Amino acid sequence: MKKNLENGFVDHGVATPVSNHRGTVATVDGQGRKVVLVWLFDHRGGYALLMIDAETGQTREIPVPFPTGGDCPYASILSSRNRFYTHFNSHFIEFDPATATFTFCHTTAPQMAMGMTEDDQGVIWSVTYPDSGVVSFNPTIRDFRDYGHVHHENWRQYQRFVAADDAGWIYFGLGNTAGQIVAFEPATGKAVSLLADAERGIGTALVYRDLNGKVYGQPLQGQDDNWYELYRGKATRIGAHLNRQPKPIITSSQGLFHARFPDGKQLIACNLLDHQLVVEDPATGKRYERTFTYSSDGAHIMGVAASPDGTVCGGTAFPMRAFQYNPGTDTWINHEGFGQFNTLARQGDRMFVGGYIRGFLLEWDPATAWGRTEKGVADSNPRFLTECEPSINRPHKLLACPDGNTVILAGTPGYGYTGGGLLFWDRRKQAGTLVEHTDLLPDHSTMSLAPLPGNKVLGGGTTDPGTGGERKAAESELFILDITSRRIEWHDVVLRNVQGYSDLCTGRDGLVYGMADAARFFVFDPDPVRRVLLHEENLEPKFGLLGYQQGQRKMLMAPDGTIYVLFLKGIARVNTNPFTLTWMVDSPVPIHAGGDILDGRIYFASASHLYSFMIPGARTS
Repeated sequence: MKKNLENGFVDHGVATPVSNHRGTVATVDGQGRKVVLVWLFDHRGGYALLMIDAETGQTREIPVPFPTGGDCPYASILSSRNRFYTHFNSHFIEFDPATATFTFCHTTAPQMAMGMTEDDQGVIWSVTYPDSGVVSFNPTIRDFRDYGHVHHENWRQYQRFVAADDAGWIYFGLGNTAGQIVAFEPATGKAVSLLADAERGIGTALVYRDLNGKVYGQPLQGQDDNWYELYRGKATRIGAHLNRQPKPIITSSQGLFHARFPDGKQLIACNLLDHQLVVEDPATGKRYERTFTYSSDGAHIMGVAASPDGTVCGGTAFPMRAFQYNPGTDTWINHEGFGQFNTLARQGDRMFVGGYIRGFLLEWDPATAWGRTEKGVADSNPRFLTECEPSINRPHKLLACPDGNTVILAGTPGYGYTGGGLLFWDRRKQAGTLVEHTDLLPDHSTMSLAPLPGNKVLGGGTTDPGTGGERKAAESELFILDITSRRIEWHDVVLRNVQGYSDLCTGRDGLVYGMADAARFFVFDPDPVRRVLLHEENLEPKFGLLGYQQGQRKMLMAPDGTIYVLFLKGIARVNTNPFTLTWMVDSPVPIHAGGDILDGRIYFASASHLYSFMIPGARTS
């Protein structure tokens, strides 16, 4: 139920009031009872460990013993001694299900484990994003060691695979800009790169521990004829490797789901959405279900937009859900989401969604009943149209063009890549054309778009690469693109030392108003005769920054043509003569995600909650 706040603000509640698991294992407690351990994650980060009695469904929720900082587990391991470990927000922790307590916690070099393993002496190893920090913990003698960052790259490293040989050497495979296998010697604390530059490609190198005591690796995961034998810090090329016998170690990424209890029974499901746990006895085939409870502050809202049916819609992560809020009835509808809804745009009676992963594009008809999105199923609603990986993986902008037919999707590319393309979707032809960054602005991606007369658009670039990629361009540019030819007619570094044009909005006067690097307000005249910067001002000292969201909707135009800007700490109004911003109101909560205007109210998100602000003097329907 909505709550009226001060100064015209309203809290409409939590869009998705559930959490997401970041690692789940079936094991036993100190009395030998079957329990399920779940790392809980909501908008706050990895806030607690949930311990569920698999026989009764009773739960204990143990808060993590350090501030989450919004971070969460990306890897975890259940050790041979039945201890559950993870490592995030620069803290390494041990949980003991026998006592239902955290029994060890230690700060580390930044930041979070992407891969973990256990060596033959029972020592737990963790290797961390973004700079290959290595730590170890010996649970027998309670010895913790932080070796610091051991491998340097000029991009953020993902270390998804970690393994130890029986001689005590540690190996990890990293990516994504250029896969590499690193060997680490604990006795000296030194690391050596094992792959030559010619062997490194976009992707992640793989390593695993074999029962024969050695570690085996691939320069890029999936190259089955290109294996190395790794032992005592040396790499020997062996080509094909068919007789693989991985040593059983219960570890994985945030998707870890270890289903086997020590007595052989299987955890079939542990559903945080439905609060349901299902266990099966393989010997008899019998199953039983239990319900359980846990606390949650709700999933992070990615963004919101007004839809043609008069609701406010959007998506959350994690879990990936879609929602609609009806302001008239103060009611919510929550659906399964097809991936992460990064960007939203309305064109006529339809909504379009651009999302992560693989840069997908959906078309949603709000007048038709919601139906689960499936590729190739024409009557899905939202309907899957296409996807753009690796050219676009993480969308940042979706522009529904004024022609009523063209939809443009923009964003950063796949993991390890640099330079994102543009997708032009033709609704009449039901076909898309993907233009690569090499035919636009090489090594740039597009973060913002604004329509211009003559079937053109003004685009704002970003130098950000794909996740785990390498930044190559020195500064971002503005560009003008012809939609018909899909070619750039003009581009320039309009603002110096800008890495990303956060948002753009075309005014009624034909000028484009924008924000760059979340703080620099500017006004640009796109007229082909002039194409000139009219105004530029750093607003951070006065107003602070825009909150970051993957699909920015922070500059909003009201029906009367007034442009509003959503900063983290409040709302400002754009003045056109002279070019200034007037601070309107402080927000009672940080404005994390925008944003749309519906019936005189500005809607936005803060963490998991939807909020709105009544524009003074605005007309409502």
